[in-house]
Amino acid sequence: MNPNTRIMPRDKGAISLDVVIAVMAFLAALALGASLIAERAAATWRTGLAGRITVQILPPENSHRSLNREIDGALAVLRSTPGIAHAALISEQETLTLIKPWLGSDALIADLPVPRLLDAEIAPGASLDVARLHSRLRSAAPDSFLDDHTRWLSRLRALADGIIWSAYGVLLLVALATAATVSFATRAGLEAHREIVELLHQIGAHSGFIARAFEWHYFIAAVIAATIGAGLAALIYLAGTGAELVGFEVVPFLPPIGLHLSELAWLITVPVVAGWIALLTARLSVLGALSRIY
Repeated sequence: MNPNTRIMPRDKGAISLDVVIAVMAFLAALALGASLIAERAAATWRTGLAGRITVQILPPENSHRSLNREIDGALAVLRSTPGIAHAALISEQETLTLIKPWLGSDALIADLPVPRLLDAEIAPGASLDVARLHSRLRSAAPDSFLDDHTRWLSRLRALADGIIWSAYGVLLLVALATAATVSFATRAGLEAHREIVELLHQIGAHSGFIARAFEWHYFIAAVIAATIGAGLAALIYLAGTGAELVGFEVVPFLPPIGLHLSELAWLITVPVVAGWIALLTARLSVLGALSRIY
């Protein structure tokens, strides 16, 4: 007899187990997608800020100093510094665009003392003495502030790592919960079909044969249920991708919640892993229970 043939009838309450596994898979897929988004966002931030420095020049409080004179002085210092490949002033319109997500587009923003920004690109492989450059900038433009983005990069990396490890923690908890649920269902199914199990044992079926009947039963059920749950999560991420394509910001100030097609492929691992968790858990549960019965 083929051990993969369905021997155990499907329980009337099996739909409850299917729903639980589908929900677990849905949460696992969301957590996995969140870790992928956080990793991609961290890489984008690093690429965008690495190798660049920003100089911020506040409107002078001293009326004897000119903002334009300080801008020209700071640009001259940056362009004469070895290791800086390019330095340019960011236009007022671009600056307002940068602060628009935080302050809105109200006309009153134009009346605020918005600082002017200078963007400088560091030549590849160049070593820059940030402390000395900061001192030179302060001499040429007393109202300037140098930002090499080191602090922000470390904070963004820490934030991304926190999200990624939190997602991994959720995946671990979901795996444990799935294993516990399948173990309980397996033992309940073994008890419900005790007569069938006893009959198989009396006609010479080994414990491994009976365990395979149960494990494949729960493996197939878990894969189907987890595929539905992971599919729902994939639909949410696809909706986020569609919103991103039309320019709609789903969550302000945070990276887009959509996943690329290459990232969506990772969600396939959720039903695969769920199926193997169900298979191994069912096998161990059945073998353990049979060893105590016979």
